[in-house]
Amino acid sequence: QFQLAESGGGLVQPGGSLRLSCAASGFALGYYAVGWFRQAPGKEREGVSCISSRGNSTNYADSVKGRFTISRDNANNTVYLQMNSLKPEDTAIYYCAVAGTCRALLSGFGSWGQGTQVTVSS
Repeated sequence: QFQLAESGGGLVQPGGSLRLSCAASGFALGYYAVGWFRQAPGKEREGVSCISSRGNSTNYADSVKGRFTISRDNANNTVYLQMNSLKPEDTAIYYCAVAGTCRALLSGFGSWGQGTQVTVSS
């Protein structure tokens, strides 16, 4: 059964770090680009980062450049989002999604996980 499962969210103080995981089951994640998106209360969903199927191309939203790093381990069918120097404005539900390309994901296509809550607060 095709499934994406995010994990690793939680409550962290400003300046802290979290690592999110997106684990795939029922299919080989290595054939797909994987993106991380987030949605804060009352705001539209925004793209955070994306990685190509082979991992040789990544992109980031300006708001997270230099703080977040996306990576993938195709052997373990998992993609990660390392989040450092977290800010209160990073608070949101974080979702991972897969599609053929990052362009497709950013155009709104793809299959989605259920999300994991990240809260940055003192």
